[in-house]
Order: sequence, then C-alpha cells, then structure tokens
Amino acid sequence: MASPIPQQRHAPAESACGLDAEDLPDGLLVADEAGLVVVFNTAAARITGLRRESVLGRPLAEALPLEDLEGRRWWQLTDPYGGLDIRTRQPERNLLLPGPGGREVLVSARYVRADGRTGPVRRVVVALRGTEARRRTERSHAELIATVAHELRSPLTSVKGFTATLLQKWERFTEDQKKLMLETVDADANRVTRLIAELLDISRIDSGRLEVHRQPVRLDVAVRRHVDGLVAAGVAAERFAILIAEPLPLLWADADKLDQVLGNLLENAVRHGEGTVTIEVEPAKAEAASGRVREGTAVTVSDQGPGIPEESIPRVFTRFWRGSKRGGTGLGLYIVKGIVEAHGGTIRVDRGPSGGASFRFILPAGVPEVLA
Repeated sequence: MASPIPQQRHAPAESACGLDAEDLPDGLLVADEAGLVVVFNTAAARITGLRRESVLGRPLAEALPLEDLEGRRWWQLTDPYGGLDIRTRQPERNLLLPGPGGREVLVSARYVRADGRTGPVRRVVVALRGTEARRRTERSHAELIATVAHELRSPLTSVKGFTATLLQKWERFTEDQKKLMLETVDADANRVTRLIAELLDISRIDSGRLEVHRQPVRLDVAVRRHVDGLVAAGVAAERFAILIAEPLPLLWADADKLDQVLGNLLENAVRHGEGTVTIEVEPAKAEAASGRVREGTAVTVSDQGPGIPEESIPRVFTRFWRGSKRGGTGLGLYIVKGIVEAHGGTIRVDRGPSGGASFRFILPAGVPEVLA
C-alpha cells in the first residue's frame, strides 16, 4: 500500500471551506511534522524561481535554503522543529535565496503545534511574497522626501536670508525695500504652508482617511469666484470663457476641498496651457461605486495649448507627474484625483476640441444617504 505522506505532498492544501493553495495570491509552502515539504503553490514557485517538482518531498532547509542579509542559514538559526517550544511564528522579514543575484523574498512563518502552544510542531506554514511592491513604495517615499527637501530649500533659504538681513540692517533700508522683502517672506511662507498641506493630503489619501465634510455647494458660483481671483491676480479676463448649463442638480460636497480641485485645474490651465481657458459646468450622469447611476454635476476645464502627449495621459494623475518644466511639485493632480474620488466622483483627462488638455470631473449630486 502506498505511503500516505507522498500522496499528501502532491495534494492541494484545502481547508474545510474548500480553499485551494492555488487560490492564494501569495506564495505558500507547508512542511509536515517530519520537516518535508508537502505544499508548494504556483505563486511560491513564481516568487522564488524554484520548480515545484524540486521542492515537494524534500526537507524544508534544503528545498528552500534561505539566508539572512548577513549570509547566515535561516532555518539553522530559527530551528522550527527543535528550537524554543513556545515559539509559534516568525514575523515577516527580507531573506535571500542563494544563487546568482541572491533573489530577495519576504518570508513569514507559522508553527502549528500539537496542542496549539507548546507541543511538537506538526506543520510549518511559510508565506512568501515578492519585494517588488515594497521596493516601489520605498522608491515612492524616497522620491517624495527628495521632492519635499528640494521644494522646501528655496523658500526657507529666502525666508532665512531676508529676515536675517532685515534684523541686522533694518535702518539701512527704505520703507519700500522693507515692504518688498517682507512681501517676499510672506509669499515664501505661504509656499511652505501649501507644500505641508499637500503632504498632509497625500498622507490622508494614501491611508484612506481623507475626510469629506459635505454641505450644499454651487459649483457655478465657485468657478466664477476662482476666475475672478485669477483676474484680480493679473490674468487677462479675456483668457476665460465660462459656460453654465442650468438647471444644475443639488450638490452636497466639501466646499474647501472642491476649491482645491478647481484652483489646481484652473491654475494648471493658465500656467501650462495657452489661449482661452474654457470652464463648462453642466448636469451629468454619475456612476457610484455600487454601480448605481445618479444625477451629477460635471466640470470641464480645457485650454488651447499643446495638450498632453498621448503616452503621458495614463501618468497624469500619478505622483510627481509634471506637464512641463515650469516648476511645481507634481503632486497637485494626484491630490485632485484623491479628492474627487473621496466624493464618489470620477475624473479623466483628454485632448480638448482645440488640441489642448481637457480635464473633466463628475460628482454625484443629491442629499447624502445619511441625511436623506
């Protein structure tokens, strides 16, 4: 009669609910009480680069010869079968597989003991994950830190320089010179404040904690207010065309955050676009996350500039994307997308009728369900 252990080695690891090891998104390796590998799913083979046939049935330490970053054999160090009898797990950490390039994997382990706590080890369950996602996150964080450091250096240097000069040589400057330097300090301080606000927004968006305080909002009024502000700041009034299709449905939204969205899109159109900036506000259908279609309000901001290259469109709403070399952190459109989606809306970018960039976002209208 065939031994039951080899049969178990090649059988899928199924739970009482019928879950197969192949259904798991991460790599799974299971060794039995004798230390022989009985489960090694396809994800584990992909992550480690090892063939399933060369792993199943072999002793754990030989089948998966992991080393730590100092070159020490991991299974000899941890000794799951003969080590501390109170140990039930190994937290996730980076380990290496010997060979060219030293393939790096994220490994965590669970020791299943006979009595659940201090009995003999019946199974060692090892979870394996690739490091690509973590490396992308680390690179993104490093880029964010580098961007912040670069953006902070210039205004802080200016603030420090002007304040130190004024303190040391106050009597030597005329009133106009003092006013100019203080205005520069104020503008640079505002720039630092905006950058810090952007960082806080990114943190909340990434963690899913962006709070939306809803109240009735009229987007047509908000658009006119932003355009008036840009005109007062020196932009020619002839550059703007506002098209409102009435009646607009009742919109409940966070007024301050929508000001961020409108301000960013309009400033981008003025700074990076050319010709007339057209802002259209109209009723539209908005598809909620549940799939239900609701009444909504759409805002389209388009310009007559060179537009966005076709190959760059998928990256427009990612971090650090810049449409030109005219400065900026490259974080604004990432935040815009996060704010729109926090409202249950959608946003996209296309080429406008005149060849420029056209940003269009749609927000669902109506009283929120919690207030209905």
